[in-house]
Amino acid sequence: MHGAIQRTLWFEGRVQGVGFRYTTCGVATQFDVTGYVRNLADGRVEVVAEGEPREIERFTGAVCDAMRGYVTDTQQQDAPPTGRFSTFGVRY
Repeated sequence: MHGAIQRTLWFEGRVQGVGFRYTTCGVATQFDVTGYVRNLADGRVEVVAEGEPREIERFTGAVCDAMRGYVTDTQQQDAPPTGRFSTFGVRY
């Protein structure tokens, strides 16, 4: 994972109960990323993705495009990758 990063994104808006997690998993299959998506108790959706910076940029852009009608705000934070993910999936 030389050069890889971990990006955590938090999406706000009408993001739960609209297929956000399912859509994000579908988008992830198009990119070389690992990690997870999950609903948070405060109504936001959290996405944690690891991969090469360019793939992360393309993946997060595709998620934002796919769900733009539901998202009112997005925050993100980058960190070193953990390497603990082998796939991308839904967490509960």
